[in-house]
Amino acid sequence: MASDTQAGQDRGPAALPLPPMKWDAWGDPALAKPLSEDVKALLAAALGVSADAADTPLAPEEVELRPSALPAADLAALAALVGPGHVSAADADRLPRAGGKSTPDLLRRRSRGPQDAPDAVVLPGSEDEIAAVLALCAERRIAVVPFGGGTSVVGGVDPLRGGLTAVISLDLRRLDALHVLDEVSGEAVLGAGLTGPRAEELLAERGWELGHYPQSFRYATIGGFAATRSSGQDSAGYGRFDEMVRGLRVVTPAGVLDLGRAPASAAGPDLRELFLGSEGVFGVITRVRLRVHPLPAEKVHEAWSFPDFTTGAAALRAVEQQGTGPTVIRLSDESETAVNLAMTDRIGGDRVTGGCLAVTVFEGTKEQTAARHERTHAVLRAAGGTPLGAGPARAWEHGRFSAPYLRDALLDCGALCETLETATDWAGLDRLKASVTAALREHLAGALVLCHISHVYPTGASLYFTVLAARQGDPLTQWDAAKRAAGDAIMADGGTISHHHAVGADHRPWMGREIGDLGVRILRAVKDTLDPAGILNPGKLIP
Repeated sequence: MASDTQAGQDRGPAALPLPPMKWDAWGDPALAKPLSEDVKALLAAALGVSADAADTPLAPEEVELRPSALPAADLAALAALVGPGHVSAADADRLPRAGGKSTPDLLRRRSRGPQDAPDAVVLPGSEDEIAAVLALCAERRIAVVPFGGGTSVVGGVDPLRGGLTAVISLDLRRLDALHVLDEVSGEAVLGAGLTGPRAEELLAERGWELGHYPQSFRYATIGGFAATRSSGQDSAGYGRFDEMVRGLRVVTPAGVLDLGRAPASAAGPDLRELFLGSEGVFGVITRVRLRVHPLPAEKVHEAWSFPDFTTGAAALRAVEQQGTGPTVIRLSDESETAVNLAMTDRIGGDRVTGGCLAVTVFEGTKEQTAARHERTHAVLRAAGGTPLGAGPARAWEHGRFSAPYLRDALLDCGALCETLETATDWAGLDRLKASVTAALREHLAGALVLCHISHVYPTGASLYFTVLAARQGDPLTQWDAAKRAAGDAIMADGGTISHHHAVGADHRPWMGREIGDLGVRILRAVKDTLDPAGILNPGKLIP
């Protein structure tokens, strides 16, 4: 495996701190759970998949990586910039940064290889070091993929070279400080490499909270949240991550930008918007200034049942348009509710018997929480909902970061399990849901297609689909056909190709239809200005 330039380094043990997630699965292996007998029975009955036919996992040393293409001189030059202890071309460091955590990513990890991986991993410790690394890589035609938690499910951290000579993974975990907490303004400046839990821990020590809790929360980073326009499960109360951002510092090959001077400004277009959702193709986000709030004193949970998805969606629309103030509000369709019923430990008791399950959570002072709960309760009941008490909502909250572990277990036993998401206005919600569901079922015979509303706005909502199917032939080819059909259906029926998973490499084919040819030209012009050598995260976002 070793090239002439990297002989003796490729097979070495890990020299750097490893990403927090298992290299070929989601999250911490200690938190993974085997499939219950109920789930095994569901798989057999619905998909004809047997949990007894489990895949045999590979050990990391069994996987063949393509040899590093980075010459020894370039590796030494990078080490001179950030310190020799912060650079590695060992396979043990390259493999965990070989991509994200989509189902196709994990299916590829199950192959012995040869597999693509970054040619080296670099951990800078400051903006000056990042600037120096970018200058060196531009000079020597080395692609740079910024890496946070590695949670991308759209190919956002794939180690693509883009026609350059090599590619490095620029791991930002050393940028992990709480720099400023302004308790008067309610703002905090956080390093881009802080994970969600660590950021909340540092803020909680001072009595504050960010309140951004996407499913990737345990592993994703502040910089990644900004670079992908992440939307957390508490978005109804605290907003999307991009709505929390008050300022950004970004290192680009053309220089450093410090953006966001005031709570609001009329000083031309807001340049922060160029980097929110930019996925590292324009620059490396190093610090983010964010709106924060005091830790809530009170939390109230309540679950609801609706007879059908259309009724439930109308109820959520009424809540959002009347502004009654839940922190969390979600609705599962009939199929998702039924599957969750088959997994009773994840839905919270016997009060749910069918229909569509909705979850609400309220946070704030005792008085605020009680008032918001009362107003929302009245709206949902008037819209046809039946209150179920706190149990199912508490059960959802308890397990809200654990669904990817179930996906891994399903893959292990031969099922195909993946997610995709979109958003549209309320008027087109049912039509879009139906068209995406039909597209997925057409290309995945016998598939279970589950859906929920995860985020709401006065004018529309998101739709989050989970697909379960039996594998037929090459699962990568099988999913690619279904994904292309679903993406085309989203475009045809007025949805966005991504509400919160970002674009990456996987959604890039639809970006021209999303923003138009002129929009693509604008993005390319920005890219040419900030990154004239084209080293930053090639093959992502911009067609």
